[in-house]
Amino acid sequence: MDDRHVIEITAWLMQSGLKGVAEADLLAGFCEQCRINGLPIERSVAVIDTLHPIYERRAFRWDSREAIERVSEYGFSGPGEIADNWLRSAFHHLEATGFGELRRNLTNSDPADFYLLDDLKAAGFTDFIAMAHRFGDGGTIGEIDCFFSHFATRSNEGFTDSDIAVLRDLLPCLALAVKCVTISGVAGTIAKVYLGQDAANQVLHGKITRGQSDRISAALWFSDLANFTHISETVDPEEIIPMLNDYADAVISSVQEAGGEVLKLMGDGTLAIFKGRRSSEACCAALNARALLDKRLLDLKAQRRIEGRPVTDVYLGLHVGEVFYGNIGSEDRLDFTVIGPAVNEVSRIVSLCRSLQRRLLMSASFAAIIPPPQMGSLHSTGLHALRGVNRAQELFTLMPVI
Repeated sequence: MDDRHVIEITAWLMQSGLKGVAEADLLAGFCEQCRINGLPIERSVAVIDTLHPIYERRAFRWDSREAIERVSEYGFSGPGEIADNWLRSAFHHLEATGFGELRRNLTNSDPADFYLLDDLKAAGFTDFIAMAHRFGDGGTIGEIDCFFSHFATRSNEGFTDSDIAVLRDLLPCLALAVKCVTISGVAGTIAKVYLGQDAANQVLHGKITRGQSDRISAALWFSDLANFTHISETVDPEEIIPMLNDYADAVISSVQEAGGEVLKLMGDGTLAIFKGRRSSEACCAALNARALLDKRLLDLKAQRRIEGRPVTDVYLGLHVGEVFYGNIGSEDRLDFTVIGPAVNEVSRIVSLCRSLQRRLLMSASFAAIIPPPQMGSLHSTGLHALRGVNRAQELFTLMPVI
């Protein structure tokens, strides 16, 4: 490969990174262009850590002959085959030693002392090289501090000195392009996890100005756990977080499956909204989420009882009205949420569930526009004073259909 080809591949990597080409496509394009220009790469794997609540690193693979799984995501390290394989890998060796390269000739006496080397040798590969490209402190986010890659060939001569020199020249560009795309994906993940899908999309598309908000009509959902204060005072403290996570997963999954948007988690409380072309559609979606939640709670409570762990119910308040949806806060600390009298009212509604011994309460305005199939099971619980609201409000619940 001559200097002109190196320049062309470098330019392609920079342009692809700027365009946001997916990491697996970056690796594949890089390897294919190298092969076209005489570098005998036949298999490659690249690994980079990420920042995600479920998995900690992503691997990308390419092979010149076989259709292989191109992308894998790995969970947090712990006992198991995946963790054992990582500890036996050339990448972990580079990470632990601080070295930048590791090479094994698979046709002579070099030891096959790392994970996958025996498989590569059996498949006819002759040469293997792994490299680590570390990021500086200013370019590190969480554990995203290094780009690992390895390359293998079946060429009889293995990789020549010239081949290795070209890889050394080109791989920093590949690392930079992959890092660029990975960091962009991490930004989206963090926004989605902490803000919710819709709010994240709005923020990432530039809606970040303080005070910038839309006036929308929405069905409002406010739920919290029944008797949570008593439970938290009487059970092992180490049980509290797992319990919150179990019930939050049931609530959030139900809201999202029904098309709602979770905006805020407040201890055991959850604030969500449902939007629709018509208010009746939004209210129907909220009731659908409630039905999904009831099913999940049956399974969750049954499982927790088997495990001997505390169980409870979810109190739910439903309301509909106009709210302001957008950025509220100080100059350097914003929250993308909803505000308005309707938000205060739904929080007051759910607070009456315990005293009225109802798992579900809804406002009169919500009850007035729910679809006819649910109308027959509506039951008024009477007029009730809501703290901070001038007039008493009639509240409704849904009675079981016998």
